[in-house]
Amino acid sequence: METKPDTVANTLTERGTRYGKFSSHASISQAIKDTIRCTDGWLDLNSSQSEALEMIAHKIARILNGDPNYADSWHDIAGYASLIDNQLNGKEL
Repeated sequence: METKPDTVANTLTERGTRYGKFSSHASISQAIKDTIRCTDGWLDLNSSQSEALEMIAHKIARILNGDPNYADSWHDIAGYASLIDNQLNGKEL
């Protein structure tokens, strides 16, 4: 079996198959981020917390726009939440 060379085009094709059309993903992701950024609580977050929430929003958008059964997306969400949990409990990695 011949494998394709690892190119940006191949990566984009693979990601599009897994996560759906990028422009649709971007619309969903930005809508979620706009919603969380306009709350009063947003200003109370430290940079790690705000980044984790934005990355979780990104992963949620991928799930909604693409393959909801791709376990890695759910694993990533748990990972970002765990990073903050660890930070809050003095176990930052």
